[in-house]
Amino acid sequence: MEIIKEIGGPYNFDAVLSRLSSDPLIWVNRDKRMLKVPLKLQNESVVVTITGLGTTNKPKFLMTGLNEVTKEEALVRLTDIFRWNIPLADVHQHFLKTDLRHVFLAHYGTPFVLDFDLFGSLLKCIVHQQLNMKFAYTLTMRFVHKFGYEKDGAWFYPDPETVANVTIEDLRALQFSGRKAEYVIGIAKELSEKQLSLLQLKELSDGEIHDKLIKLKGVGPWTVQNFLMFGLGRDNLYPMADIGLQNALKKLYQLEQKPSYEQMELYAKDWTPYLSYATYYLWRSIE
Repeated sequence: MEIIKEIGGPYNFDAVLSRLSSDPLIWVNRDKRMLKVPLKLQNESVVVTITGLGTTNKPKFLMTGLNEVTKEEALVRLTDIFRWNIPLADVHQHFLKTDLRHVFLAHYGTPFVLDFDLFGSLLKCIVHQQLNMKFAYTLTMRFVHKFGYEKDGAWFYPDPETVANVTIEDLRALQFSGRKAEYVIGIAKELSEKQLSLLQLKELSDGEIHDKLIKLKGVGPWTVQNFLMFGLGRDNLYPMADIGLQNALKKLYQLEQKPSYEQMELYAKDWTPYLSYATYYLWRSIE
């Protein structure tokens, strides 16, 4: 089944493909403006191919691989993942009146896209802690290739039940640290034993989600904020402890050293309610 979806601009799909192409687990063809999205819908693994047909100002997408049974659920999920329901024109106009004007002009119409799988998003937050980006992606790829599965060229993260039965030795063989292996398996057990539901978190406030996740071994404020942003798509996150964000602000304001939290709060006074976009665009500014 094929479906064409048009949304209001701006929306820079090529910027989306550029970012996603850095993840070796995501199938991307930038020349053909295509990518494959693995979705778990009603106990079925569905791979949707999205092709960009429009321009930044007039975005249009062709979706193939949908079926009648899961079509509506897939469209809801894809809209959420790719932020098709967020009017980026409003975000752009907001930041034209701030210190980030030139950053937003340089990255005009760039959305921040969510991770395709909630459990996978939380796992990535754990795996990527205190690692350089290249090795973080390599380690995540080894993990998914070992315990996940592939369909039609798209890789699916394993379910919590699968990871709960993995041993620390299994993960150590992939070059996980012993502590990080414990964290990943422990969180999977919490989820598989229904002590925590990631889907139900969507209905809670940022503060309530923080209070639930912070109890998990291995989850700190940085992990919670990244999951809120890239797992759940919360628009007003500002992870001040993030080194990349600090470096971007240092460059933007031509500081001799990284800014203090007090300085960071002062800089951001005009960025609410779109702090997540400010954060994302600042990251992009130093990539």
